[in-house]
Amino acid sequence: MRRSLKLVVLAAAAALPAACAPNPIIARDPVPAPSPDIAYRCSSTPALLNGYWAECERIRREREVVIRTKG
Repeated sequence: MRRSLKLVVLAAAAALPAACAPNPIIARDPVPAPSPDIAYRCSSTPALLNGYWAECERIRREREVVIRTKG
């Protein structure tokens, strides 16, 4: 029991400096961003243990309409 506890403490102490690396690795998405004409409509439903199921569908974004008047 005492030896296994010592091993756990040593493993945690060895992992601590790795968690505080000076240059952390930042994950980037390899998929490019969608064009401005594409949007996503998402809905979510609650699940167990504060989780959520999300469903997203791809839709075409409507063009913005600007009305200008002289006056």
